[in-house]
Amino acid sequence: MRHTPPLVLRGRTFDAGHAAVMAIINRTPDSFWSGNRHVGLDSALAALDDAVEAGADIVDVGGVRAGQEGGVVEAAEELRRVMPFLEAARAAHPDLVLSLDTWRSEVAAEAGAVGLDLVNDTWAGADPDLVHVAAEIGAGVVVSHTGGLPPRTDPVAMTYADEQGGDELAVVRDVLRVLSSGAAAAVTAGVPPERVLIDPTLDFGKTTRHSLTVLAHTDDLAGLGYPILQALSRKDFVGETLDLPADDRLEGTLAATAIAAWLGATVFRAHDVRATRRVVDMVATIRGDRPPARAVRGEPTGGA
Repeated sequence: MRHTPPLVLRGRTFDAGHAAVMAIINRTPDSFWSGNRHVGLDSALAALDDAVEAGADIVDVGGVRAGQEGGVVEAAEELRRVMPFLEAARAAHPDLVLSLDTWRSEVAAEAGAVGLDLVNDTWAGADPDLVHVAAEIGAGVVVSHTGGLPPRTDPVAMTYADEQGGDELAVVRDVLRVLSSGAAAAVTAGVPPERVLIDPTLDFGKTTRHSLTVLAHTDDLAGLGYPILQALSRKDFVGETLDLPADDRLEGTLAATAIAAWLGATVFRAHDVRATRRVVDMVATIRGDRPPARAVRGEPTGGA
């Protein structure tokens, strides 16, 4: 079992003893899972309050669907979707860690005015200015791996070097190479190491077999020396593994979450906050990194 350095955001520390649950709020009409489409601001803020009550440490808002469906969303429209939410969220929850899922530096720069804590770049530095903006606004950054694909590109027939020869770990080596380079670039840009998260970005630029292989090698990622984010929630690799639609992928997601937590991941991007919170806390206790909330079973009761 490996341990990664702690993640420190907004004065809070997340580590093996207290993993961070990152709640997802999608301000989009076309999120792949219908259970997290919050076009209206009131709906998004109600989801925010529910997530905080359920145990979310970080809230990640996105204004653009990851895949190609839904058409082009320009930066101005992305800002129109996310800024009112971020402003209201910061006013309602001053101490909450706020994250923005964007690959655009201009969007992150404007969002910095609300006290943004984390820039979740799920497209592997497609905009090279993004890490510099994160440093300027004092935010952390998520470094991702997408197999070299540009934003919003769905993977088709993805292969990695040496796979043709039966080397199934080629994708793991590519993930390690890209994440190591991306994390170093973020630190060079001025983002403190304790604010750099690495994300193997399952499903992005990967087949289901790739994602399963990378997940099983989460402990290799821990060797890079940065806290690990795993974004597993209801993803296609879960659906294809179990032949289930997005509505029925909770159990598969939680199984993957438990494995990732055991292998060293400490931040989990999730639609189902309460269930994820309980899973990662239970795993942390089994690993010996977190004491039970109470331990009275079989304890002496006193008396003569």
